[in-house]
Amino acid sequence: MRTLYLFIFIALLNHTAFAGTRVAVSLYAIHLNATPFTVGVLMALYALLPMLFAVTMGRLSDRFGSRAPMTIGSVTLAASAFIPYLWPTLGALYVASTLIGSSFMMYHVAYQNVIGYIGKPEDRPMNFSMVALGFSISGFTGPMIAGFGIDVLGHATTFAVLAAFPLLPVLVLGLKALRFPPRHTHGTPPEAGRSVMDLLRHRGLRPIFVASSLLASAWDMFTFAIPIYGSRIGLSASTIGLILGSFSMATFVIRGLLPAISRRLAAWTLLTVSLATASGTFLLFPVLERAAFLMALAFTLGLGLGMSQPMVMSLLHNAAPPGRAGEA
Repeated sequence: MRTLYLFIFIALLNHTAFAGTRVAVSLYAIHLNATPFTVGVLMALYALLPMLFAVTMGRLSDRFGSRAPMTIGSVTLAASAFIPYLWPTLGALYVASTLIGSSFMMYHVAYQNVIGYIGKPEDRPMNFSMVALGFSISGFTGPMIAGFGIDVLGHATTFAVLAAFPLLPVLVLGLKALRFPPRHTHGTPPEAGRSVMDLLRHRGLRPIFVASSLLASAWDMFTFAIPIYGSRIGLSASTIGLILGSFSMATFVIRGLLPAISRRLAAWTLLTVSLATASGTFLLFPVLERAAFLMALAFTLGLGLGMSQPMVMSLLHNAAPPGRAGEA
Protein backbone atom coordinates (compact mmCIF):
# COMPACT_ATOMS: atom_id res chain seq x y z
CA MET A 1 0.00 0.00 0.00
CA ARG A 2 2.92 2.35 0.65
CA THR A 3 3.87 2.16 -3.03
CA LEU A 4 0.31 2.96 -4.08
CA TYR A 5 0.15 5.98 -1.76
CA LEU A 6 3.44 7.36 -3.09
CA PHE A 7 2.22 7.02 -6.69
CA ILE A 8 -1.02 8.79 -5.73
CA PHE A 9 0.85 11.61 -3.98
CA ILE A 10 3.06 12.55 -6.92
CA ALA A 11 0.09 12.22 -9.29
CA LEU A 12 -1.84 14.59 -7.01
CA LEU A 13 0.90 17.21 -7.43
CA ASN A 14 0.97 16.89 -11.21
CA HIS A 15 -2.81 16.96 -11.48
CA THR A 16 -2.98 20.06 -9.27
CA ALA A 17 -0.86 21.86 -11.86
CA PHE A 18 -2.92 20.46 -14.74
CA ALA A 19 -6.33 21.26 -13.22
CA GLY A 20 -5.16 24.68 -12.05
CA THR A 21 -3.85 25.71 -15.46
CA ARG A 22 -7.13 24.78 -17.14
CA VAL A 23 -8.89 27.34 -14.97
CA ALA A 24 -6.04 29.86 -15.20
CA VAL A 25 -5.91 29.61 -19.00
CA SER A 26 -9.66 30.19 -19.30
CA LEU A 27 -9.73 33.17 -16.95
CA TYR A 28 -6.53 34.72 -18.36
CA ALA A 29 -7.92 34.43 -21.90
CA ILE A 30 -11.15 36.11 -20.80
CA HIS A 31 -9.04 38.80 -19.08
CA LEU A 32 -7.28 39.34 -22.42
CA ASN A 33 -10.70 39.86 -24.07
CA ALA A 34 -10.81 36.48 -25.79
CA THR A 35 -14.18 35.32 -27.13
CA PRO A 36 -15.88 32.16 -25.80
CA PHE A 37 -14.91 30.49 -29.09
CA THR A 38 -11.24 31.29 -28.41
CA VAL A 39 -11.54 29.89 -24.89
CA GLY A 40 -13.10 26.78 -26.38
CA VAL A 41 -10.19 26.41 -28.79
CA LEU A 42 -7.72 26.76 -25.92
CA MET A 43 -9.50 24.05 -23.95
CA ALA A 44 -9.65 21.84 -27.03
CA LEU A 45 -5.90 22.21 -27.51
CA TYR A 46 -5.42 20.42 -24.19
CA ALA A 47 -6.83 17.33 -25.90
CA LEU A 48 -5.52 17.76 -29.47
CA LEU A 49 -2.25 15.83 -29.24
CA PRO A 50 -3.60 13.36 -26.64
CA MET A 51 -6.37 12.55 -29.14
CA LEU A 52 -3.74 11.72 -31.75
CA PHE A 53 -1.03 10.04 -29.65
CA ALA A 54 -2.56 8.63 -26.44
CA VAL A 55 -2.90 5.14 -27.92
CA THR A 56 0.74 5.20 -29.02
CA MET A 57 1.76 6.30 -25.54
CA GLY A 58 -0.24 3.42 -24.06
CA ARG A 59 1.54 0.96 -26.34
CA LEU A 60 4.91 2.37 -25.32
CA SER A 61 4.10 2.05 -21.63
CA ASP A 62 2.93 -1.54 -22.24
CA ARG A 63 6.19 -2.34 -24.00
CA PHE A 64 8.86 -0.36 -22.14
CA GLY A 65 7.31 0.50 -18.78
CA SER A 66 5.97 3.65 -17.22
CA ARG A 67 8.93 5.34 -15.51
CA ALA A 68 10.32 7.19 -18.54
CA PRO A 69 7.01 8.66 -19.83
CA MET A 70 6.01 9.65 -16.30
CA THR A 71 9.34 11.43 -15.79
CA ILE A 72 9.32 13.18 -19.17
CA GLY A 73 5.68 14.14 -18.73
CA SER A 74 6.38 15.72 -15.33
CA VAL A 75 9.34 17.73 -16.64
CA THR A 76 7.39 18.99 -19.64
CA LEU A 77 4.35 19.81 -17.50
CA ALA A 78 6.41 22.07 -15.23
CA ALA A 79 8.08 23.82 -18.18
CA SER A 80 4.80 24.26 -20.08
CA ALA A 81 2.94 25.75 -17.11
CA PHE A 82 5.72 28.34 -16.76
CA ILE A 83 5.34 29.65 -20.34
CA PRO A 84 2.52 32.19 -19.68
CA TYR A 85 4.58 33.67 -16.83
CA LEU A 86 7.52 34.27 -19.17
CA TRP A 87 5.38 35.30 -22.14
CA PRO A 88 2.10 36.87 -20.87
CA THR A 89 0.14 36.96 -24.12
CA LEU A 90 -2.76 35.12 -25.70
CA GLY A 91 -0.29 33.41 -28.06
CA ALA A 92 1.49 31.91 -25.08
CA LEU A 93 -1.77 30.37 -23.91
CA TYR A 94 -2.13 28.52 -27.21
CA VAL A 95 1.36 27.05 -26.82
CA ALA A 96 0.92 26.29 -23.13
CA SER A 97 -2.46 24.61 -23.58
CA THR A 98 -1.11 22.27 -26.24
CA LEU A 99 2.02 21.34 -24.29
CA ILE A 100 0.34 21.02 -20.88
CA GLY A 101 -2.32 18.70 -22.27
CA SER A 102 0.26 16.59 -24.09
CA SER A 103 2.65 16.32 -21.15
CA PHE A 104 -0.07 15.37 -18.70
CA MET A 105 -1.39 12.78 -21.16
CA MET A 106 2.09 11.25 -21.31
CA TYR A 107 2.22 11.08 -17.53
CA HIS A 108 -1.39 10.04 -17.00
CA VAL A 109 -1.59 7.13 -19.45
CA ALA A 110 1.60 5.59 -18.05
CA TYR A 111 0.45 6.23 -14.48
CA GLN A 112 -2.96 4.59 -14.95
CA ASN A 113 -1.25 1.63 -16.58
CA VAL A 114 1.19 1.06 -13.71
CA ILE A 115 -1.59 1.30 -11.10
CA GLY A 116 -3.20 -1.76 -12.68
CA TYR A 117 -0.11 -3.82 -11.79
CA ILE A 118 -0.03 -2.92 -8.09
CA GLY A 119 -1.28 -5.86 -6.05
CA LYS A 120 -3.54 -8.54 -7.50
CA PRO A 121 -6.18 -8.20 -10.25
CA GLU A 122 -8.91 -8.34 -7.62
CA ASP A 123 -7.33 -5.27 -5.96
CA ARG A 124 -7.88 -3.08 -9.03
CA PRO A 125 -11.31 -1.65 -8.15
CA MET A 126 -10.01 -0.53 -4.74
CA ASN A 127 -6.70 0.75 -6.18
CA PHE A 128 -8.40 2.79 -8.88
CA SER A 129 -10.86 4.13 -6.30
CA MET A 130 -7.91 5.34 -4.21
CA VAL A 131 -6.35 6.89 -7.31
CA ALA A 132 -9.61 8.63 -8.08
CA LEU A 133 -9.74 10.00 -4.53
CA GLY A 134 -6.32 11.52 -5.08
CA PHE A 135 -7.51 13.17 -8.30
CA SER A 136 -10.53 14.52 -6.42
CA ILE A 137 -8.22 16.27 -3.97
CA SER A 138 -6.09 17.78 -6.73
CA GLY A 139 -9.22 18.60 -8.72
CA PHE A 140 -10.20 20.74 -5.73
CA THR A 141 -6.80 22.27 -4.93
CA GLY A 142 -5.92 23.12 -8.55
CA PRO A 143 -8.92 25.39 -9.32
CA MET A 144 -8.80 26.87 -5.80
CA ILE A 145 -5.12 27.79 -6.13
CA ALA A 146 -5.76 29.20 -9.60
CA GLY A 147 -8.78 31.25 -8.51
CA PHE A 148 -7.33 32.73 -5.35
CA GLY A 149 -3.90 33.09 -6.99
CA ILE A 150 -5.38 35.21 -9.78
CA ASP A 151 -7.25 37.44 -7.31
CA VAL A 152 -4.18 37.90 -5.06
CA LEU A 153 -1.10 37.55 -7.30
CA GLY A 154 -2.39 38.13 -10.82
CA HIS A 155 -2.79 35.84 -13.80
CA ALA A 156 0.83 35.44 -14.92
CA THR A 157 2.28 34.81 -11.44
CA THR A 158 -0.34 32.14 -10.80
CA PHE A 159 1.13 30.10 -13.66
CA ALA A 160 4.56 30.28 -11.97
CA VAL A 161 3.01 28.97 -8.74
CA LEU A 162 1.30 26.09 -10.56
CA ALA A 163 4.52 25.23 -12.42
CA ALA A 164 6.22 24.49 -9.09
CA PHE A 165 3.95 21.55 -8.26
CA PRO A 166 5.44 19.02 -10.74
CA LEU A 167 8.98 19.66 -9.49
CA LEU A 168 8.78 17.14 -6.64
CA PRO A 169 7.48 14.38 -8.97
CA VAL A 170 10.39 15.20 -11.30
CA LEU A 171 12.80 14.75 -8.39
CA VAL A 172 11.20 11.53 -7.12
CA LEU A 173 11.02 9.92 -10.56
CA GLY A 174 14.39 11.21 -11.74
CA LEU A 175 16.22 9.87 -8.68
CA LYS A 176 14.32 6.57 -8.93
CA ALA A 177 13.08 6.97 -5.36
CA LEU A 178 9.86 5.15 -6.22
CA ARG A 179 9.77 1.41 -6.83
CA PHE A 180 7.70 0.40 -9.85
CA PRO A 181 5.79 -2.89 -9.60
CA PRO A 182 6.59 -5.68 -12.08
CA ARG A 183 4.23 -5.91 -15.01
CA HIS A 184 2.17 -9.05 -15.38
CA THR A 185 -0.21 -10.22 -18.07
CA HIS A 186 -2.90 -12.83 -18.28
CA GLY A 187 -2.95 -15.25 -21.18
CA THR A 188 -0.74 -15.04 -24.26
CA PRO A 189 1.28 -11.97 -25.27
CA PRO A 190 -0.18 -9.59 -27.88
CA GLU A 191 0.36 -10.38 -31.52
CA ALA A 192 2.51 -8.28 -33.82
CA GLY A 193 0.73 -5.98 -36.24
CA ARG A 194 -2.05 -5.17 -33.83
CA SER A 195 -4.27 -2.18 -34.62
CA VAL A 196 -6.35 0.22 -32.58
CA MET A 197 -9.30 -1.00 -34.66
CA ASP A 198 -8.94 -4.35 -32.91
CA LEU A 199 -9.80 -2.62 -29.66
CA LEU A 200 -12.66 -0.63 -31.18
CA ARG A 201 -14.15 -3.85 -32.57
CA HIS A 202 -13.72 -5.65 -29.24
CA ARG A 203 -17.24 -6.42 -28.00
CA GLY A 204 -16.25 -6.03 -24.35
CA LEU A 205 -14.38 -2.75 -24.79
CA ARG A 206 -16.58 -0.87 -27.26
CA PRO A 207 -19.43 0.03 -24.86
CA ILE A 208 -16.86 1.08 -22.24
CA PHE A 209 -15.26 3.46 -24.75
CA VAL A 210 -18.63 4.98 -25.65
CA ALA A 211 -19.67 5.55 -22.03
CA SER A 212 -16.23 6.88 -21.13
CA SER A 213 -16.30 9.36 -24.02
CA LEU A 214 -19.72 10.70 -23.02
CA LEU A 215 -18.71 11.07 -19.37
CA ALA A 216 -15.39 12.72 -20.22
CA SER A 217 -17.22 15.16 -22.51
CA ALA A 218 -19.59 16.09 -19.70
CA TRP A 219 -16.67 16.61 -17.31
CA ASP A 220 -14.78 18.82 -19.77
CA MET A 221 -17.89 20.78 -20.71
CA PHE A 222 -18.35 21.71 -17.06
CA THR A 223 -14.76 22.90 -16.59
CA PHE A 224 -14.96 24.84 -19.87
CA ALA A 225 -18.34 26.47 -19.35
CA ILE A 226 -18.17 27.54 -15.70
CA PRO A 227 -15.30 30.07 -16.08
CA ILE A 228 -17.06 31.68 -19.07
CA TYR A 229 -20.50 31.66 -17.45
CA GLY A 230 -19.14 32.84 -14.11
CA SER A 231 -17.27 35.74 -15.72
CA ARG A 232 -20.37 36.77 -17.67
CA ILE A 233 -22.54 36.98 -14.55
CA GLY A 234 -19.86 38.92 -12.65
CA LEU A 235 -18.33 36.27 -10.36
CA SER A 236 -14.74 36.72 -9.15
CA ALA A 237 -11.96 34.27 -10.02
CA SER A 238 -11.92 32.92 -6.46
CA THR A 239 -15.71 32.32 -6.55
CA ILE A 240 -15.39 30.48 -9.85
CA GLY A 241 -12.63 28.42 -8.24
CA LEU A 242 -14.97 27.61 -5.35
CA ILE A 243 -17.68 26.41 -7.75
CA LEU A 244 -15.19 24.18 -9.54
CA GLY A 245 -13.84 23.09 -6.16
CA SER A 246 -17.35 22.11 -5.03
CA PHE A 247 -17.52 19.73 -7.96
CA SER A 248 -14.22 18.12 -6.98
CA MET A 249 -15.22 17.96 -3.32
CA ALA A 250 -18.27 15.95 -4.36
CA THR A 251 -16.11 13.56 -6.41
CA PHE A 252 -14.02 12.99 -3.27
CA VAL A 253 -17.13 12.20 -1.21
CA ILE A 254 -18.63 9.79 -3.72
CA ARG A 255 -15.33 8.05 -4.37
CA GLY A 256 -14.87 7.52 -0.64
CA LEU A 257 -18.25 5.78 -0.59
CA LEU A 258 -17.69 3.94 -3.86
CA PRO A 259 -16.19 0.69 -2.46
CA ALA A 260 -19.35 0.15 -0.39
CA ILE A 261 -21.65 1.24 -3.24
CA SER A 262 -19.91 -0.96 -5.83
CA ARG A 263 -20.52 -4.03 -3.67
CA ARG A 264 -24.26 -3.44 -4.03
CA LEU A 265 -24.56 -2.03 -7.54
CA ALA A 266 -23.00 -3.19 -10.82
CA ALA A 267 -20.48 -0.95 -12.61
CA TRP A 268 -22.80 -0.38 -15.56
CA THR A 269 -25.63 0.68 -13.25
CA LEU A 270 -23.34 3.31 -11.72
CA LEU A 271 -22.27 4.57 -15.14
CA THR A 272 -25.93 4.95 -16.16
CA VAL A 273 -26.60 6.98 -13.01
CA SER A 274 -23.60 9.17 -13.87
CA LEU A 275 -24.94 9.94 -17.34
CA ALA A 276 -28.44 10.69 -16.04
CA THR A 277 -27.10 13.04 -13.35
CA ALA A 278 -25.00 14.93 -15.90
CA SER A 279 -28.02 15.39 -18.18
CA GLY A 280 -30.22 16.74 -15.41
CA THR A 281 -27.72 19.16 -13.91
CA PHE A 282 -26.67 20.65 -17.25
CA LEU A 283 -30.29 21.59 -17.90
CA LEU A 284 -30.35 23.61 -14.67
CA PHE A 285 -27.05 25.54 -14.88
CA PRO A 286 -28.26 28.25 -17.32
CA VAL A 287 -31.20 29.26 -15.11
CA LEU A 288 -29.09 29.85 -11.96
CA GLU A 289 -26.86 32.83 -11.20
CA ARG A 290 -26.32 32.89 -7.42
CA ALA A 291 -22.96 31.43 -6.45
CA ALA A 292 -24.41 29.30 -3.65
CA PHE A 293 -26.89 27.63 -6.02
CA LEU A 294 -24.18 27.05 -8.62
CA MET A 295 -21.95 25.47 -5.97
CA ALA A 296 -24.77 23.15 -4.91
CA LEU A 297 -25.46 22.16 -8.51
CA ALA A 298 -21.75 21.62 -9.17
CA PHE A 299 -21.63 19.40 -6.07
CA THR A 300 -24.53 17.33 -7.42
CA LEU A 301 -22.82 16.97 -10.79
CA GLY A 302 -19.61 15.93 -9.02
CA LEU A 303 -21.48 13.17 -7.18
CA GLY A 304 -22.72 11.83 -10.50
CA LEU A 305 -19.54 12.06 -12.56
CA GLY A 306 -17.16 11.27 -9.70
CA MET A 307 -18.14 7.62 -9.57
CA SER A 308 -17.48 7.03 -13.25
CA GLN A 309 -13.69 7.04 -13.64
CA PRO A 310 -12.82 4.24 -11.18
CA MET A 311 -15.49 2.05 -12.73
CA VAL A 312 -14.28 2.76 -16.27
CA MET A 313 -10.62 2.06 -15.43
CA SER A 314 -11.45 -1.17 -13.66
CA LEU A 315 -13.67 -2.32 -16.55
CA LEU A 316 -10.97 -1.45 -19.09
CA HIS A 317 -8.22 -3.34 -17.27
CA ASN A 318 -10.44 -6.39 -16.88
CA ALA A 319 -11.71 -6.40 -20.48
CA ALA A 320 -8.49 -5.45 -22.31
CA PRO A 321 -6.69 -8.17 -24.32
CA PRO A 322 -3.46 -9.51 -22.76
CA GLY A 323 -0.64 -6.97 -22.70
CA ARG A 324 -2.80 -4.10 -24.08
CA ALA A 325 -4.19 -2.49 -20.93
CA GLY A 326 -2.23 0.74 -21.39
CA GLU A 327 -3.28 0.95 -25.03
CA ALA A 328 -6.93 0.40 -24.11
